[in-house]
Amino acid sequence: MHEIFKSISLSYKTAPLAVRELIALNEDESKQFLIKLREFFGASEALVLSTCNRTEIYYISNQNLNQEVARLLLAEKGITSSDEYLPYFHFFDTQATAVRHLFEVCTGLHSQVVGDMQIPNQVKHAYQWSADLDMAGPFLHRLMHTIFFTNKRVAQETSFRDGAASVSYAAVELIEELVGNNGCPYLAEHGSAAPSILVVGLGEIGADICENLAARKLNRITLCNRTRSKADALAEKHSFRVADFADLTQEIAKADVIISSVLVERPMITAELLSDLNSLTFKYFFDLSVPRSIDVNVEQVPGVLLYNIDQIRTRADEALSRRLASIPQVEAIIDQSIADFNDWSREMTVSPTINKFKNALEQIRKEEIARHLKHMTAEESEKVEKITRSIMQKIMKSPVLQLKAACKRGEADTLIDVLTDLFDLEKQPTDASQSFH
Repeated sequence: MHEIFKSISLSYKTAPLAVRELIALNEDESKQFLIKLREFFGASEALVLSTCNRTEIYYISNQNLNQEVARLLLAEKGITSSDEYLPYFHFFDTQATAVRHLFEVCTGLHSQVVGDMQIPNQVKHAYQWSADLDMAGPFLHRLMHTIFFTNKRVAQETSFRDGAASVSYAAVELIEELVGNNGCPYLAEHGSAAPSILVVGLGEIGADICENLAARKLNRITLCNRTRSKADALAEKHSFRVADFADLTQEIAKADVIISSVLVERPMITAELLSDLNSLTFKYFFDLSVPRSIDVNVEQVPGVLLYNIDQIRTRADEALSRRLASIPQVEAIIDQSIADFNDWSREMTVSPTINKFKNALEQIRKEEIARHLKHMTAEESEKVEKITRSIMQKIMKSPVLQLKAACKRGEADTLIDVLTDLFDLEKQPTDASQSFH
């Protein structure tokens, strides 16, 4: 197999957050970098994937340009001391390792939260950018659709996507179960599209909660944080509302769900604070703080239900255990998909030879027919055309089957050389429209 596909990766496994933030690409930057790959390196096909956890470049070239691609990426981000940052990259120098890595990334095997369901959509966006810029050709199209089909199999045939495997995701999933239209009679009766959610505290867990709420299209969100600027920044990103921390009691009264992840020495949300609620329906509190920021006695207030971080973590741990147990099944599905893709990829390398062989036989056939056409009637000419085409197809059948079989064994190069020498195929044009069938 020709080694045409390679990649570079900078991820949470190789680089700290500060470095990942420096090198991350937004949509416009990703598209510009695709264009640069074509301009600087003549890459005909490429994929740029950039998320909060990873920035990866996949490209097609007969040369190993991984170091050069990494340096170009660093230069695009204004980093001139490239030697200092190159150690943060992982280089996939062979097609086999680059293809497998992309499969594993896309299925969520390399996500911080194993089985992450956001990564397939992020990859689809990246693929769409490549297609829009004419940077996705036969190889990338086939590879990506094979990966998408593999993802579908993983979801249908394994438990790898079951449940929420992170605390923040598990909390949001539970919120949807409890107060979605199906879970909350009051909301369903009053036709609310989504519950009103108050997020108190925007540390690591609070910020992650916001990302998961946004991903679930929950939009009646209010942020309340001691540092107003952090709340403003997150609110602007997701079109959420911001409330002053001084107005916390009033905001709690208005919300259906309160998620607290505040660092405090003793609970700040107490039964006394909630004593005047007079809620018309259940009010759900999620305490994700350590130490606790919500007093356990709040459940003595009518209509109040409390879930603590241990309950949420147990839910997440159970889901994570199921996902981890499914990894061998996922890897087996990936192995099968890669084997099928490699068969196609090998056949793609002999397709030009097959087309040249066909062209050589077609040239001989046409030359011989031309010598005798003037002595034939139209009816005779039609019969000869039909007979000689059939003969040509039968002559081609065995060599083509042998070539494809040799592809699967990884032994096609010898047969290609023999056919090329026997029929002087170097002089034959390749029919590009048939090269990748």
